[in-house]
Amino acid sequence: MDELGKIAQKIRSKNAGPFWLTVDIFCGSTAAYHRIAAGLSSDRVAQVFAVEAHMLKRFDIPALNVVKFSLPRPVVQGVVADRDMHGAGWAALLAELIPD
Repeated sequence: MDELGKIAQKIRSKNAGPFWLTVDIFCGSTAAYHRIAAGLSSDRVAQVFAVEAHMLKRFDIPALNVVKFSLPRPVVQGVVADRDMHGAGWAALLAELIPD
């Protein structure tokens, strides 16, 4: 089985304001989009990010072949405990995931 990072064209994460992060999975093709959208459950993504499933927001965008997740930041952006000020490191966690 391939890791998500090898199936998708690109996975990126970034801030969605000081309280939220967003992770975009650019699938690159319709076939990859359907494989990723069907094989990647919100519960599993919530486990990877260590958030409660009901706090994770999922957006499937078939017209763009994109699956997007938004989640609350573990700490507010910019506080002393913030280890990823720009939110860019979260994508790597999903890239290694193997979809069902």
